[in-house]
Formats: sequence, C-alpha cells, structure tokens
Amino acid sequence: MSEATQVAESVRWAVSRLSSRLRAEQPGDERSLSRLASSVLANLRHSGPLTVGALAAIEGVQPQSLTRVLNALETEGRVVRRPDEHDRRAQRIAITEDGREALRAHVRDGNRWLAAALGETLTPAEREIVRVAAGLLLQVAGHGAVNDRGRGAPPPL
Repeated sequence: MSEATQVAESVRWAVSRLSSRLRAEQPGDERSLSRLASSVLANLRHSGPLTVGALAAIEGVQPQSLTRVLNALETEGRVVRRPDEHDRRAQRIAITEDGREALRAHVRDGNRWLAAALGETLTPAEREIVRVAAGLLLQVAGHGAVNDRGRGAPPPL
C-alpha cells in the first residue's frame, strides 16, 4: 500500500468519524436540520437562488432525491420557489431569512461541541496543526473540481 493510500485511509476515517460525531451532537428537536438540508441551505446562502438541477449537481444526487428535503424546507419557511427568469418551466430555490437563521443555529451548535472537544483534548500547538490541516483539506477537496459538483458547501458563516 502506498503512502498516499495510507494517508487517504487515515484522513477518510477521521473525517467520517468527525462528521458522525458532529451529526450526533446536533439537537434532536423538530427544527434541527439534516445533513442534506443544511448543505442545501448553505449552498443557497453562498450561491444565491439555484435550480433544483444545479442543487442536485452540487450535492451529487438526482433532482428527485431533493424533493422531500426541499418540500420540508419550503413548508418550514426556510426556502421559497420562484419561476426562473430565463426559463419559465424551471424554478429557482432561494433561502429565506428563516432558512439563514436555521443554518446559523445549526452551525453554531456544531461549532460549540467541536470547540469544546478541541479545547479539552488538544494542546494549543495541536489545535494549530488542526487549523493548518483544515486549510490543506480544503485544497484537497477542490482538486479536480471542474463543475458545480466539486463546490460543495461554502465557507463558514
């Protein structure tokens, strides 16, 4: 096994575990956001109104897979649908102020747990290494991205 493969396995495992813990630490009330809902809102906040097809491409799913999430977000007042200016057959999805606030709360809750975990388990020097590694991982995430599929979630709020 090559060194790059070993590093890839370690990073993938660590990112997967951290992602699972962040999801587990989210409050479980009826107003909390799923991973997909939070990603959709983050992309709408970052990019402005998008078509369902564009959102699906960014998320790496089929447009039909977004139907339930978009319907729920619309019912909760977190997104609105409007006709596309250029193609009246298409709709653009836009984030509302309620959606922005739900996203801010979601990020705030996850950051609260993560900040506490970093502060309690790592030294200041180790936290600096993690900060640098986060930037490097963002560079890796952008490698080879030639379309919206590689964009993923936008920068932090």
